[in-house]
Amino acid sequence: MLSLMRYFYVSVFIVITAVSVVAQTRIKGKIYDNSTKEPVVGASVRAAGLPIGTSTNTNGEFVLNSEKAITELLISSVGFQKKEVSFSGDKPLLISLEPSVENLQQVVVTANREASLRTQAPVAISKLSPSLINDSKATNMYEIINKTPGVVMMNYNNEQHGMGIRQPMGTSAYFLYLEDGVPIRPMGVFNHNAIIEMNIFAISSVEIVKGPASSLYGPEAVGGAINFITQRPTALPTARVGIQFDNYGYRRVQYGAGATLGKFGLYLGGYVAKQTNSWQSSSDFDKTSFNARAEYKITDKTRLTGTLSYNDYYSQTGGSVDSIAFYKREYSSSADFTYRKVLATRTRVSLEHSWNNHAETTITPYYRNNSIGQNPSYSIRWTSGSKTATGEVNDNSFKSYGMLAQHSQKFSFLNAKLLVGGMYDYSTNPYYSYRIDLNAQLRPDGKSVEKYTITKVNPDIFLVKYDSKIYNTAVFGQFDFEPVQKLRFSLGLRYDRMSFDYLNYLDNNSTGTKAYSQVTPKIGMTYDLGQGRGFYANYSQGFSPPGLTSVFRKNPNPAPGEAPFYYNLTPAYFDNKEIGGWASFLHNKLYFDWAFYQMDGRNELLSVRQPDNSTDYQSAGKTLHRGIEYGITYKPSAEWFIRFGGTNAIHRYEEFLLSTKQSDVLKDVNGKDMPSAPSFVANTEVTYKPKWAKGLRTSIEWQRISSYYQNQVNTVKYDDKTAFGLSGVSVLNLRAGYTFNGIEFFTNIMNLTDELYANQVTRGNNATDRSTYTPAAPRTFVFGIQYNFVGNK
Repeated sequence: MLSLMRYFYVSVFIVITAVSVVAQTRIKGKIYDNSTKEPVVGASVRAAGLPIGTSTNTNGEFVLNSEKAITELLISSVGFQKKEVSFSGDKPLLISLEPSVENLQQVVVTANREASLRTQAPVAISKLSPSLINDSKATNMYEIINKTPGVVMMNYNNEQHGMGIRQPMGTSAYFLYLEDGVPIRPMGVFNHNAIIEMNIFAISSVEIVKGPASSLYGPEAVGGAINFITQRPTALPTARVGIQFDNYGYRRVQYGAGATLGKFGLYLGGYVAKQTNSWQSSSDFDKTSFNARAEYKITDKTRLTGTLSYNDYYSQTGGSVDSIAFYKREYSSSADFTYRKVLATRTRVSLEHSWNNHAETTITPYYRNNSIGQNPSYSIRWTSGSKTATGEVNDNSFKSYGMLAQHSQKFSFLNAKLLVGGMYDYSTNPYYSYRIDLNAQLRPDGKSVEKYTITKVNPDIFLVKYDSKIYNTAVFGQFDFEPVQKLRFSLGLRYDRMSFDYLNYLDNNSTGTKAYSQVTPKIGMTYDLGQGRGFYANYSQGFSPPGLTSVFRKNPNPAPGEAPFYYNLTPAYFDNKEIGGWASFLHNKLYFDWAFYQMDGRNELLSVRQPDNSTDYQSAGKTLHRGIEYGITYKPSAEWFIRFGGTNAIHRYEEFLLSTKQSDVLKDVNGKDMPSAPSFVANTEVTYKPKWAKGLRTSIEWQRISSYYQNQVNTVKYDDKTAFGLSGVSVLNLRAGYTFNGIEFFTNIMNLTDELYANQVTRGNNATDRSTYTPAAPRTFVFGIQYNFVGNK
């Protein structure tokens, strides 16, 4: 009996020992981006020499169990350098991955509304990485956006801007601005200055889709969609605080902090900026920006994310100058009373649930509260030779309540995936504009104005006054599949309906309802040739209804019997065809991507400047936008990185009846170039990070915009000579920084050679019209210091 008991205990001991040996290795850890300290989602974790592995969850966490001992892990993730990690002991691992900024095989979300390889998306899409944004130390968003091939963001000073993506440079409502995939404004209330309502210091990365993205994102995403992706809570406790200033009175204090504790993560960031007595008179401004993002992991399959964005902006608007002031470098404002003030608040809550490895649902309710009050310089109406003029004060506000929902489902056949979703957005939008009377102090020649002064404010003389309720609804779907290996098709379809109820106080208190609806399809394909090479093709449609401020502004030239408003404006429609591709050479040191497109527009809404500088809106019959975009990145060594992006394009009127008046000699501009449409745009940069001086970085950037016509009748070009004797814009910028023990010193020298150039030049079609210049800053020295803290988990 004793021996039997001894045998039993020995057997139990052997079994327990065997079980403990079988389950002897359990590795837990977290993987994060060494640049942003954000968690890396979907990183592959494999045991060296063993056929076992796992991947990280949305918080960058992983758990790997093995029956055999593990001494080394192999870590990889798209867009990052591979890493080998030795393992010993039982403490959780913290693993950082270095971004592979030169690699085109990046993960993007904007192309398909979900994370996917950039090379599996049959669209032209560029990603501005966290490393690029951090190294730029930009004061304004245009410094970042202009690094994208085929994109021109014009600097109108004090964070004001225009945009050009497969369109002429300007203020047209053909670009959609998104924050974490949610439009920052409702359809119908477009603002070309919308990026002043954003916080540059809370942006982690930027993704730019070029060409119509209406099949996924809806109207206004015609020239392109720009998605600003905000900073996530960091995997490690982090904090950064710094100051930035220049030699022309600009000052900024910026801050950010984030951490993840257990299931909860939080990031806070923002800045306070102020400018006084700058190079341009009447250009003082103040801005306070703040962003917060919180994430909570309810379960391993369910996550809750909430964001808050707050921006309070006020700026004097020095505006444009005439040729006399511009060429004398006298940047005095002719209207020192103009201003723009913005108060914008946005918040959203996203509930994401992964049903299994093949299905995921996201529901996002959101809220916006926005107001813009201004006395804009562009609204001043003056007829040549007159000693009087008029201006306006206006206010454009809206409140929005919306819901965005989408579900993705992967299938076992054809490596297929289906994405379906819907959106509802309700906004109230009151608007008013009233007249101010001005005195015009003329120059000695009597042909231009040296200074305007207000003689009377008329709050009871309205130029525009309406109330509207806007209802935007949409459903969309996209189906991706691979009929054969390496060949992938993408089929997309979206239905949008925008309607609004209105009360027009200036049309005898008339009420009514208008609606615009459209189905926008997309079909695309990608083919992977292997060895980092492939190509794509797509056909897509886009449309954009007229903005409400255009509809309810009085028409200066109504047809007989027609209401003096633009009730009959029709949406613009676009057909886009493109092919493109990508290729890597020299063992992945050299990458090249390109896209050739042709976009045909119908009823494109265009503005025609009248002799008194007022605007008449007309829908062009047909327009043509055709070009080739190309980008090259070359990293010959760890120290050097060279980037080049460019586009050659044509933007032309095919059919556009400019005037029906018998007295006008020129009645159409068929075959003429559209104004503000340069044929060549490029941005290139060479970065050097020497091994012999760890923490030092230097770069020199060249921005190039060729000459272009100033008006629709193609009588005057902007072709001034700038750096290297090139016509148009040719500007050099120098950047340098040094980091030591978490303290970062940096300087940017913008317009290094002190060129005299304009960010934009426009002119009316009449013989008496004069060119107006939006001047660029002279040589500007930007300095900054920032402390970056990274704690331990």
